[in-house]
Amino acid sequence: MPELKIERQHALGLAGARAVAERWREQAEQEWGMACESEPGPTQDLLRFARSGVSGELAVSETRFDLQLKLGFLLGAYRARIEEKIKANLDELLGPESAA
Repeated sequence: MPELKIERQHALGLAGARAVAERWREQAEQEWGMACESEPGPTQDLLRFARSGVSGELAVSETRFDLQLKLGFLLGAYRARIEEKIKANLDELLGPESAA
């Protein structure tokens, strides 16, 4: 099962990161048909998501977004395109990736 790991640093603080994660969740549900489940924590929130052929989680802290995604066999063929789309989406929400 192909996996994607995308990590982004940010300077939003936990409250700002939570707001961005909420916008990401809304997009995942509305545009990509994901079922999402949030698990808030004192220093990090975990957002789990899934739909047919895709599952993963987004860990959100005051300085990082860590996205792990598992693709099913059919979507694995589109791994590069999916990764590009997710990175573009995170760039839109967080700003372009810095050299970290």
